[in-house]
Amino acid sequence: MKPRFLSYAAMALFAVSCATATTPNYTVNVTLSPDEDGMMLYMLDYDSWEKMDSALVENGVATMKGNITTPVMTQLVLDGSRAGRFILEPGTIDYNVQERKLENTGSLNKILEELGSKQAVLVKQYRELPQDSSLEANRKAIEQKFEALNDSVFNANSDNAVGLSIFMQKAYEFDRKQLDEQLAKYPEFAKSARIQKLRQSLVNKEETSVGHKFKDFAVTNDGKTQKLSDYVGKGHYTLVDFWASWCGPCIRETKVIKELYNKYADKGLEVLGVAVWDEPANTLKAIEQHQLPWKQIINAQTIPTDIYGISGIPCIILFDPEGNIVSRDKQDAELVADVDAAMAKLATAE
Repeated sequence: MKPRFLSYAAMALFAVSCATATTPNYTVNVTLSPDEDGMMLYMLDYDSWEKMDSALVENGVATMKGNITTPVMTQLVLDGSRAGRFILEPGTIDYNVQERKLENTGSLNKILEELGSKQAVLVKQYRELPQDSSLEANRKAIEQKFEALNDSVFNANSDNAVGLSIFMQKAYEFDRKQLDEQLAKYPEFAKSARIQKLRQSLVNKEETSVGHKFKDFAVTNDGKTQKLSDYVGKGHYTLVDFWASWCGPCIRETKVIKELYNKYADKGLEVLGVAVWDEPANTLKAIEQHQLPWKQIINAQTIPTDIYGISGIPCIILFDPEGNIVSRDKQDAELVADVDAAMAKLATAE
């Protein structure tokens, strides 16, 4: 399994509490491109996704001023696309979108920048390790340094936005019990909308793990409504692939699914794709480009991922003829082994 820090997750932080003073205590100057003049730049609370501020881009710059009492991680959005993220705190913040560069930042942003720089050094060391007999020992040593670095910064900032960002990074590796134990130690983090959603996702994942019955959902696209129950629990094994056109691992895994489809399609295995977190037009283009022959539910967005507690894709679930989950979150050889076993069982039963 790839170490967590090689795909350092995005950070989610405290909700904002705005001051009522009339004199602004923050100024955010965002440098963009003159080509984007006339567009509206929005600053959202990254945790709740509520709009905090906005400004029109003029001469390649958007400036926002306001008041804040509790620092919060913000997300810049321009023309529907994410344009950068930083902690909003009192003072002046200059951010260059193209260079992803912060200047004149406050103390919390500086802590995160320093942490990121130190992490980058460790990641570089990890990737450049010689491929010899000492590789595994050296990897573990660097991983331990990485964890110690995170723990040190977290312990010094467990009462602020930096601490929550680190907590969130780790939280996505917890199961529900582990998350609850950590929230008992740090109850303030339980107020985070993202943490609350994560916990519910873990509950949902438990309820849709191996041995449980499928949970139905309905998706409407282009005037047509499809349900999972249209395909699952119909007397045959059904392999359901939750995927997106932009997801590289999803596209790579279609090779494995194609092999299973070709091997078992005429022996009772149904394959269904469920496109999530994606634009329908992009999904249709990918289906054609990668020649995916199985049925698809398109434009599902977050409907099934919320219900099944899916935090990453591809997520592949195998349902038995009665709609019970017999395999989940397997890929490559492990997925093939589970499908082979299921189909062998089906052949024996016949």
